[in-house]
Amino acid sequence: MAASDLKSTCTAALAQALARVAPGCTIAVQLERPKQRGHGDFASNVAMQLAKQLGRAPREIAAQLIAELPTDGAIERAEVAGPGFINLTVSRQARRAVVAAVRAAGERFGTRTQPQPVRVQVEFVSANPTGPLHVGHGRGAAYGASLANVLEAVGCTVSREYYVNDAGRQMDILAVSTWLRYLERAGTCVEFPPNGYQGDYVREMAAALAARYGERFVRSAEQVLAGTPGLPEATRDDAPSNEQRERHLDALIARARALLGDDYRIVHRHALDTQLADGRDDLTEFGVVFDNWYSEQSLFDSGAIARAVERLQEAGHLYRQDGALWFRSTAFGDEKDRVVQRDNGAYTYFASDIAYHLDKFDRGFDRVIDVWGADHHGYIPRVNGALRAAGAPAQRLTIALVQFAVLYRSGEKVSMSTRSGQFVTLRELRSEVGNDAARFFYVLRKSDQHLDFDLDLAKSRSNENPVYYIQYAHARICSVFSEWQNGSADASPALLDAADLSLLDGAHELALVDRLQAWPETLAAAAADLSVHGIAFYLKDLAGELHSYYNAEKVLVEDRALRLARLALLDAVRTVLASALRLLGVSAPARM
Repeated sequence: MAASDLKSTCTAALAQALARVAPGCTIAVQLERPKQRGHGDFASNVAMQLAKQLGRAPREIAAQLIAELPTDGAIERAEVAGPGFINLTVSRQARRAVVAAVRAAGERFGTRTQPQPVRVQVEFVSANPTGPLHVGHGRGAAYGASLANVLEAVGCTVSREYYVNDAGRQMDILAVSTWLRYLERAGTCVEFPPNGYQGDYVREMAAALAARYGERFVRSAEQVLAGTPGLPEATRDDAPSNEQRERHLDALIARARALLGDDYRIVHRHALDTQLADGRDDLTEFGVVFDNWYSEQSLFDSGAIARAVERLQEAGHLYRQDGALWFRSTAFGDEKDRVVQRDNGAYTYFASDIAYHLDKFDRGFDRVIDVWGADHHGYIPRVNGALRAAGAPAQRLTIALVQFAVLYRSGEKVSMSTRSGQFVTLRELRSEVGNDAARFFYVLRKSDQHLDFDLDLAKSRSNENPVYYIQYAHARICSVFSEWQNGSADASPALLDAADLSLLDGAHELALVDRLQAWPETLAAAAADLSVHGIAFYLKDLAGELHSYYNAEKVLVEDRALRLARLALLDAVRTVLASALRLLGVSAPARM
């Protein structure tokens, strides 16, 4: 850890007392912050936990523990409360020491170094490359990137991965949609399937295909439709069923493969590469960068899927029924068994997912975190079950769910649908509200909770906009320092190293000091709970304390010693503001 925090210090002091009162006791000392400040800075129920073991009253044990506390530490007062709680109050001197600690550690304040390397993989976004990333993907991107930053800050070695779904039916639908738009440009009139990908980006890919390859892939309408079941003509009361539409689409895919032969792979690759490049650029501009882009197709090419299925077969967890191969996932808590290989020999998406997760552990990660959309909740038991059935360490896999984000503009809900092309892209959102607002608003709620994204609020320059409010706090401090350095010939940051921090005794100053003290605890909790929204809340609170202080007290006072002490405090606040914003992928501007 870059600097010790008071909670750790008090925990260590109480643990030392515990070792004297109950030698050999294995109870871990836990401290909580009381809801009322009058009850001290920290409270512990360790005495009540010891009561049964020692056969004594909790209050008696609490009094004995207090008597054994070190007298030369940060604890100013310790009291027995209620049925046996121990309330600890920290000295002002110890509280104020955080200012020097932050300034010495810089943005490393609150971060930690693991006693031994912990390799963590965070896989997030992993959207099908069948169209531009939309605002739903954006929340997973913001959450996953922030989570990876937080885990690195607490000492983990983090690998950020995007799983590319470049195999399977959805990519075939995109390829055929692109080809049909290409044929349309060439004058071949084939009715576009209603369940194909409809967006303008498909026409743009078709135009690029034509520009590069000319008429190489042109076929007649008669050739395209030969042998396909076609769609029954819709009447006033009877439209084609979903099953009929899907069957027609599958027939078009089969015809494209047959007519184009090896050239089908060129069309398929063109659509895939175009969308992957677009998604990669979009995410990079959003401040989201991946260490690895992992191809699903590589699992087929390497035989990893066949090996994974064989592994489950040998372990006795598969059975054949109606020509298909089934995984007995009900034996592992799933609601029904799942197919891993269809009767035509094709592996299912579930089979490739099993192989992919087995590969994650084969690569030596100590912990694997998947960030999934909340609609994949039902998928968790079958993946966990398959890993357990294959003898993999399923307990090292954590699934973090992300609820969909709903956009509101002028109080009206914005709807979207990927196939129809009626959707708001992540790029459009970023263009409208900016990267900073998008990154912050996405993590304002716990990831598995519903999120309403107010576009008008995100764009506003008001204190109601949390991004503006927090960034303005940082810019405000920078303005104070600019005024100080421009207005004094001997103004130097080095002077702050010797500032008399005992002069920071006002209520607003101590409130800022206490908020700084809470940063290491906040960061550790965010990493432990995989809940980065706690950092967003912390930033709002810290900014609030800063604005209250700024409005109540003058920083650049005539008294030189007091001026330097207050500047040192503001410098520490500025450092933590910038550090926490950086973890969320948000900038800390010097001017606004």
